[in-house]
Amino acid sequence: MLNNLKEQPKDKILGLMALYRADPRSTKLDLGVGVYKNDEGVTPVMRAVKAAERILVEEQTSKSYVGLAGDPAFAAVMSDLLLEKCVDRARMAAVATPGGTGAVRQAFELIKVANSDVRVFVSDPTWPNHVSILGYLGITVVNYRYFDTENRAVDFDGMMEDLADITAQDVILLHGCCHNPTGANLNLTQWQTLIDLINEKGCLPMIDIAYQGFGDGLDEDAAATRLVASSVPQSLIAASCSKNFGIYRERTGLLIAINENIGETAVTQGNMNHLNRQNFSFPPDHGARIVTTILTDDAMKADWIAELEEMRLGMLTLRQGLADELQRLSGSNRFGFIAEHRGMFSQIGTTPDKVEKLRVEHAIYMVGDGRLNIAGLNANSVRVLAEAIIEAGI
Repeated sequence: MLNNLKEQPKDKILGLMALYRADPRSTKLDLGVGVYKNDEGVTPVMRAVKAAERILVEEQTSKSYVGLAGDPAFAAVMSDLLLEKCVDRARMAAVATPGGTGAVRQAFELIKVANSDVRVFVSDPTWPNHVSILGYLGITVVNYRYFDTENRAVDFDGMMEDLADITAQDVILLHGCCHNPTGANLNLTQWQTLIDLINEKGCLPMIDIAYQGFGDGLDEDAAATRLVASSVPQSLIAASCSKNFGIYRERTGLLIAINENIGETAVTQGNMNHLNRQNFSFPPDHGARIVTTILTDDAMKADWIAELEEMRLGMLTLRQGLADELQRLSGSNRFGFIAEHRGMFSQIGTTPDKVEKLRVEHAIYMVGDGRLNIAGLNANSVRVLAEAIIEAGI
């Protein structure tokens, strides 16, 4: 039977990682993989995470299963972090998941159970795994314009025009902050206009928020998610703790479903529990315990926020430094958008052949669509990258 299997399409980012590892050049620069790195090129274990783990080692008395939905305390602290009590918790159903990807997958599974003919409207571009998972599940994808490749900014008029045909049977997938891969975000005025459309059409918004705290700050990055959640009858929120807690390999995520009426919550929760059971039974717990321990201890939470803010400000400094250096070398402000974008990523506006030229001639690795991971830079490599970009004719 296994000889009937066909080779699956290669994941471009994983393929890029393999090429990077095999490259013997000491000057090589990894700007492709979506993980935060400090100035030494290390993805550090945050101070508060280490402190929380020490407590768990000393005080945890069992490694038995948690419930199908995970630890309720984790859902409670994450709901507060994301929504700050802007929605009655009695309207919320929530399940812990294996990372933010698990939350996205379970959300797609849930909407397919609710409507087998659902269409999901997805920004063009978006995180490639969104489209991959939807395709695997047999869910129809409808692209809407999002990014103006000429101005390197949100194409809001195009977006609204493409969403004009959305219906009450459809889902609109949105990035809560720090859009991946572009780094370009809606402003709150645009979010309100979008919310008005959602309420007019009756569609279901689903927000993928993976980078809270990496853009403009914890509350600022959650502002759009809170505005949507408090303004529409129903919504889905898929959240990741990989980036802002630095616990990538612990696979820690949460899916929240906000119901129109409190009476619907139990049924939604039952369906989400059932989907967890079908896919992986009980969700991972160690990362969830770390997050819960940090967010329920004032001192640890303050230290976590402080370190997260250092990371955020560091990325903004790198953004500004790269934009300034490119302006100096090019004699124009055509790369000014890099300083305006937020989060780990920006699309720098180039072609796959020029991205390949950067790899072959300069040992600089980035995704073929020109997505650049700002967090892969440091103060010394900013000039190296800027010079290579200009030399490559980007």
